[in-house]
Amino acid sequence: MTRTVPVISDLTEDSTQRSIADLSVEDGAEAAVLVHIHFNRQRDDESLSELDLLARSAGALPVARVTGSRRSPDPAHFVGKGKAEEIRQVLKDTGAQLVLINHIISPVQERNLERILECRVIDRTGLILDIFATRAKSHEGKLQVELAQLRHLSTRLIRGWTHLERQKGGIGLRGPGETQLETDRRLLGQRIKTLRARLEKVRKRRTQSRKARKKIPVATVSLVGYTNAGKSSIFNTLTGANVYQADQLFATLDPTMRRLDLTNAGHIILADTVGFISHLPHSLVEAFHSTLEEVSDASLLLHVVDHSSERRLENIEQVNEVLREIEASEIPVITVYNKVDLTEREAGLERNEEDVITKVWVSARTGEGIEFLLQAIDEHFSRLRFRQTITVPVADGGLRAKIFQRFSVLNQSMHENGDWDMEIEGSQADMAWLNKQTGDHQAA
Repeated sequence: MTRTVPVISDLTEDSTQRSIADLSVEDGAEAAVLVHIHFNRQRDDESLSELDLLARSAGALPVARVTGSRRSPDPAHFVGKGKAEEIRQVLKDTGAQLVLINHIISPVQERNLERILECRVIDRTGLILDIFATRAKSHEGKLQVELAQLRHLSTRLIRGWTHLERQKGGIGLRGPGETQLETDRRLLGQRIKTLRARLEKVRKRRTQSRKARKKIPVATVSLVGYTNAGKSSIFNTLTGANVYQADQLFATLDPTMRRLDLTNAGHIILADTVGFISHLPHSLVEAFHSTLEEVSDASLLLHVVDHSSERRLENIEQVNEVLREIEASEIPVITVYNKVDLTEREAGLERNEEDVITKVWVSARTGEGIEFLLQAIDEHFSRLRFRQTITVPVADGGLRAKIFQRFSVLNQSMHENGDWDMEIEGSQADMAWLNKQTGDHQAA
């Protein structure tokens, strides 16, 4: 039977009449009711808007929203029994079979709500984990997501196995034994242990790769920022890569690295990383720690901010909080305000008192201001360039040719025996490469 229900559009008061059945076929979406509680009388409509984006990113279709105000969460039902009955009526009116809570709720609260509502209840952590599960593509990303999911599930096993929690008595069944719930917990614990061991191997490989890079150091620039700020779009614009990008939360999870050649500073490695979000569950930060270590080891961070968002200041603080948690808050940062094409702000840059570029305004969609961003990165690493004079033997013409390709040659002069004295300028990575090539040749 087809039912007509109000469908939320961008979480405004306006609604459009469309059928859940039609939407399920057309959009592949699952009808859901969004629930958000304002605590301490502080309204947070933007957080509800973010829940709408999370729901749509997970493939759900928000068909209604229920809000309320409380001083503190109800211990049994989180939203309170009266509000739970209101949600139940909304479910009946809309025909939805899924409730998304914009908060982290306990297993007991989740189970009690499911008993009253007679449908699935998913909190903010479970919703984010579901999105992560669909976005992870690499072997490491899938391991990280599964580990976080199993940790989350381990506290909620009773929901699925209540009917097997106690074994029935009878011939052959009496005496000590293991309940189904205990069996599931034991198997879950074993799987978590296996995943941890596999991720530890991944972490060791990453550590070895970083040590190898440090032997011939190449500067790494990591893109960080609130999810859906446009990091992947900027990454693609700068490098010409084809990383998946979409107007949805957590469009990409797995880190991607590409080489970027700068006019003066030479080449660097640009890394696109997972986006951050407010109230990011600690289990996710822990599970993705090996990935986030790439951020911690970066030489420079490009903090991408959605300039069109009214919550940009709050989003900046949320990102800074995660950076502090992964011990990356001391790394130099250039703040990149993206999506200026959606605002009245023009592309440009801003310098501090030391004439260092600290902020850039760009649009990855139109390309406006990208030249300012490249200039900011180039200037940052140009300040870290070194000068050196080296003697290149006449017999090593190949090395001299490579020096011209890789360095800025400031001066050169030839000895009577054909050797060359070359005054060159390059980055730390360039100098490390040269020292490896020249071996025992001493700098003049």
